[in-house]
Amino acid sequence: MTTPQSLDERFRDAVSALRPPEHRRAPGDPVRDGVTLTGTRALELFDAQLTSRHLDLAARWLRSFNEGFHTVASAGHEGNAAVAAALRGDDPALLHDRAAAFYCMRAALSAIRSRESRTQRLEDAARDILRGVVASVRDPISGGRDKVFGNRELHLVPVISTPAGHLPRAVGLAYGLSRAPGPDRPADAIVAASFGDEGVDQPGAIAALHAAGWHDRAGERIPLLLICEDDAPGGPAPDGWVAAVLRGRPGVRYTYADGCDLAVTFEAAAEAAEFVRRERRPAVLHLGTVRLLGEPGDPEPDLSRDPLVSTARLLIEAGLIEPEQLINRYDEIGWQVRKAAEEVLGEAKLATVGEIVASLAPRRPLRIAHAVADAAKRATGPGAAGRAQIFGGRLPEQAGPMTLAQIINAGLTDALADRPQLRVFGPGTTRGGRHGVTAGLRERGGDRVFDTLPDATGVIGLALGAGLAGLLPVPELAGLADLHNGEDQVRVQAATMSFLSSGAYLNPMVLRIPALADPYGIGGPLANDNSLAVLRDVPGIVVAAPARAEDAAPMLRTCLAAAETDGTVSVFLEPAALYQTRDLYQQGDNGWLAPYPAPERWADEHAPIGRARTYTLGTAQDLTIVTYGGGVRMSLRVAARLAADGYGTRVVDLRWLNPLPVADLVRESLETGRVLIVDETRRSGGVGEGVLAALVDGAFVGSARRVAAADAPVPLGPAAQHVLVGEDAITEGAQALLAR
Repeated sequence: MTTPQSLDERFRDAVSALRPPEHRRAPGDPVRDGVTLTGTRALELFDAQLTSRHLDLAARWLRSFNEGFHTVASAGHEGNAAVAAALRGDDPALLHDRAAAFYCMRAALSAIRSRESRTQRLEDAARDILRGVVASVRDPISGGRDKVFGNRELHLVPVISTPAGHLPRAVGLAYGLSRAPGPDRPADAIVAASFGDEGVDQPGAIAALHAAGWHDRAGERIPLLLICEDDAPGGPAPDGWVAAVLRGRPGVRYTYADGCDLAVTFEAAAEAAEFVRRERRPAVLHLGTVRLLGEPGDPEPDLSRDPLVSTARLLIEAGLIEPEQLINRYDEIGWQVRKAAEEVLGEAKLATVGEIVASLAPRRPLRIAHAVADAAKRATGPGAAGRAQIFGGRLPEQAGPMTLAQIINAGLTDALADRPQLRVFGPGTTRGGRHGVTAGLRERGGDRVFDTLPDATGVIGLALGAGLAGLLPVPELAGLADLHNGEDQVRVQAATMSFLSSGAYLNPMVLRIPALADPYGIGGPLANDNSLAVLRDVPGIVVAAPARAEDAAPMLRTCLAAAETDGTVSVFLEPAALYQTRDLYQQGDNGWLAPYPAPERWADEHAPIGRARTYTLGTAQDLTIVTYGGGVRMSLRVAARLAADGYGTRVVDLRWLNPLPVADLVRESLETGRVLIVDETRRSGGVGEGVLAALVDGAFVGSARRVAAADAPVPLGPAAQHVLVGEDAITEGAQALLAR
């Protein structure tokens, strides 16, 4: 394995052996025949490359005495400085973890706008990166939470992911650019996203390449430049595999260049960027690179491909600099980087949990309530005519009692009427989606309602990028099983953006999912996936689960207002088995229907995040049932029968599964001293575990019992009733508690 010392020595030896030519080129001329890169720009790029290399050496030095905590090196990838030079400073970029030279070059180019010297900007960039390495609270993007290449001023979006996991977001950001241009982002800006060859076979890259080509074929412009930095020779992939994968993508233009040759890389990057900017279409730039400071187990690198040696040769053979001068330049930048490393050593680290979580999406309930009230005022004031038009003259509050599905549909229509930035999309959304909930929205919302590929990774990634661009995305998945296919986009991408950027970047989203199981097992295990464990421990996200039609619209408005106000990521779980349910206690009572609230009632019926709803039956003094989703209807039916037998029950609909309404459920449990938890999810990893923990933490000392689904997939047909919670099990659990 190459060491920092051997890499340094080899560079010095290689440069010392070079000889300048007899005829020197002028700095403003091309650095060699057949290219457009000038000597002046090549020298600027070389400074960025040198800074990147010395940052790698400094990170290893810091790690040697346990003061550096991130040593993934950019050595061998310094050619990406040329990509930065080929782009504009206002082109958003999402950089993988070997992009130090890109970061440095973008910072250097920003000196023109900031009126600082290029040298000063390079020194500042080095200090920024080193602050990430030592986890300093003065890290300008993450505040010491991770080492990422991000900077709001430089239009660099921080990335943390499995390999290529950020690429679906890049597709979404490119989609949003022309649809939500901002004051600091011209309409002709493009998105750049880099990734390594190990990401080519990962779901993120596959989904992004597929989605970019699909949208291009559909005539939707996606100005996206993907940069694959390929260390593949000597790796596990067959020779030529990466090129074959990238070249064969329909709708995505392909270019290859030797990423270790600065002039060639600049030419290829400039041409690719110009194509994307001019045509507003996606392209992939495949760069051959080398991993020089790898990890144990990496193949031995080809040291002859060192990009720094290649650029040094380019500059010396052009007569732009003498070998001795070049080594002096190398040492000077090395001294500046080492000095910066020593300066950041003593900077403070995050010291409390409060400091660590401060950058998660904020919870500002009063602002959210005001946002809901403001939406109501718009709906009855300046937006009244548009609202009447989008509903075709018949407002939903005039339509009588509605099902859960109908009220969600009306709520989405109201959101489309009020928010021009709203986008509703998913597989089959224009045709109503899997359960018909979005029927008619395309006709009302136009091209703001559209279909996507049936791929959860691509759908969620598209939403995250669109939210980053200033849109308000409301994507839809076909079911919980799809969420598990794309959970990386929620857990790793969506939930970390505010955290990693100290709130500088937000990706608001309301992700709709038909959820939980049909009591008759219609569709089998995948259609009836009843596991929510993947959502229960994700910091910062909101999980909503409206059970009744009367709660669906207020909770949807709350999620939309939270996204708009705080950049909140919400997962809106819709109990699919209750979409068309009409009756509650007996056939024909229409007890599960509800009228759609007129805007005048929106503020009064606001459903704050983390607040439950309680239903009381009888004296309400004997038993508390804590539940959600389909469990609410079953528990109310059981409670009615208990009331007939003289027992009073409180049925607590949690409504919000993350954060749980802890104060409400503890208070209602203390009222009776007996708690039955009815959990539609599995016994292991289910929501009921969190409820029990909340009771213990809340000093509940009464009796508690849990009824949950079995730890098994939901089988097809009537056998599902042996796995899922039913009214008989709830009744049995209630009677056991009442007998104590």
